[in-house]
Amino acid sequence: MRLAGVGPVAAGFWRLFLALPFLFVIARLSGQPVHWPGRMLGMIIAFAGLFFAADLAAWHAGIHMTKLGNATLFGNVASFAFAAWGMWLARSWPSPVQGASLILAAVGAALLMSSSAELSLRNLHGDMLALFAGLLYAGYLISVERARERLAPLPLLFLASLFGAAMLLPFSIALGETVIPADWTFVVVLAISSQVIGQGLLVYAIGALPPLIVGLALLTQPAISAMVGWLAYGETLQPLDWVGAAAIAAALVLVRLPQRGLQPASQATS
Repeated sequence: MRLAGVGPVAAGFWRLFLALPFLFVIARLSGQPVHWPGRMLGMIIAFAGLFFAADLAAWHAGIHMTKLGNATLFGNVASFAFAAWGMWLARSWPSPVQGASLILAAVGAALLMSSSAELSLRNLHGDMLALFAGLLYAGYLISVERARERLAPLPLLFLASLFGAAMLLPFSIALGETVIPADWTFVVVLAISSQVIGQGLLVYAIGALPPLIVGLALLTQPAISAMVGWLAYGETLQPLDWVGAAAIAAALVLVRLPQRGLQPASQATS
């Protein structure tokens, strides 16, 4: 994202737009051809695209204004929101194991950002944008979960990406951003890695795993981004960062222990 060579909103547009032909071909080859799913389901997917487009615009802008680990951490507030959504669907409080996993993940997330707390004034605007992006992303995940009950993952992701790209391009132009990259390498890599592979796996997982597990799995992203920030941008990792990353990993292992009542959200209301 930082190497895209275009404005933050334009980067979001290219991420979605360049992914479309790949998603279309993969969907067709896998027996999930893209088709219009009908008015009501189409509206849900349009909302998913709107939430995701706004999330990308806010998060990509925040990445330029704060540490990489912070941007990913605050952007993943959706992890807890989506987990809470799954609990609400199941009409139950978390089990002791689930509750312990959530607490452990929250502690790990807090430890991950503790090393940059002293820099919060400098990072404030970027952190707030990333936090807002996380709330928008929660709306995207919930919309996808609703649509995923009646639509295969690849057509769903294609249509959501199409709607999102259509919303981001005029916004980027209105902001006066650089839209055409001088080097297409990084926007193509962003589209394939983040949208085709990353979102493709996520949308599939939403239909196969409970929201709690999906949410906690998303919390591995701050740890990975912190590592990238350390290796690529010289952002220092403190001992507490390592402890926080280990706590999130432990929470993900803990929540996968066999237990009753844990099912995908798409099954929770059936």
